[in-house]
Amino acid sequence: MSALEAVLLGFVQGLTEFLPVSSSGHLTLAKALFGIDSSNLSFEVAVHAATVLSTIVVFRKTILDLLKGLFKFKYNSQTDYILKIAVSMIPILIVGVFCKDFVEQIFGSGTLVVGIMLIVTATLLTLSDYVSRKRSKMSQNGEEVGKDVGYKEAIIIGLAQSIAVLPGLSRSGTTIATGLLCGVKKGSVAQFSFLMVLVPILGEAFLELVGGEFAAGASGISTLSLVLGFLSAFVSGFLACKWMINIVKKAKLVYFAIYCALAGILSIVLSVC
Repeated sequence: MSALEAVLLGFVQGLTEFLPVSSSGHLTLAKALFGIDSSNLSFEVAVHAATVLSTIVVFRKTILDLLKGLFKFKYNSQTDYILKIAVSMIPILIVGVFCKDFVEQIFGSGTLVVGIMLIVTATLLTLSDYVSRKRSKMSQNGEEVGKDVGYKEAIIIGLAQSIAVLPGLSRSGTTIATGLLCGVKKGSVAQFSFLMVLVPILGEAFLELVGGEFAAGASGISTLSLVLGFLSAFVSGFLACKWMINIVKKAKLVYFAIYCALAGILSIVLSVC
C-alpha cells in the first residue's frame, strides 16, 4: 500500500466511522474501486484506533466527568454509566476471544458480503427511523420521548455491536437502530454508541501491537503508510465526529438507509463483475 492510498483509506475510515453507513464496508469498497491491495487487519486496526482517539478528544469533557465520578470510589451516576458500558462490551469480548479467525476470514471475503450487510443496515435504519418518528409524534412540549440506556438495553446494544463486526453492517447504525427499537432516546443512544466502542477497539489495537502484527514485515505495510493512514483517519474522524453527532441525533435515519441500500447494490454489482 502506497502512502497516498493509506491517506485515502484513512480519510474514508475517519469520515464514515461516525455515520451509520459502515466504515469497514466503505474501506472494502474503496479498496475494490481503487484497486488497493490490503488484505490484513493491521491497517484497519490502526485507522480504527485513530478514530477512537478522535472520539476521546471530542468527548473529553464527558469522559473526564465519568473518570472523576469513578475515582470517588462510590456508586454514583458516573459509575453506573461506566458499568453499563462494561456490560455492553461482554458480547464483543466473547466474539474477539473465540471468533477472531472467523472475523478475519469474513473481512477477506470481498464485496458480496459487504453489499448484503449494507442492505441489512439499510433495513435496520429504515425500521428504527419509522419507530422513532412514530414515537416522536407522542412527544409532549417538544421533549424527546424515550428512556435512557439501562442495563437491559446495554446488553442488547452490546449484542448488536458484536454482530456488527461483519463488514458492511454499520456498527454505529446497528447500535443506534437497536437502541431506538428498544425505546431509548436518540440523544442517549447516540452518545452511548460512540463511547461504548472505545475500549474494544483500543484493546484490539493493543493486542495487535503486542502480537507484533503492526511490524512492517508482519503486515506488509510500511511504517510511513501506517502513520499517514492513522493521521488521516484522526483528522477526518475528529471533524466528522464534531459535525455528525448532532446529525445522528436529529436527522432522519432513512436518508442514511437510502445511501446504504445504494452502496450495497453497488457492492453486489462489483462482486459479480
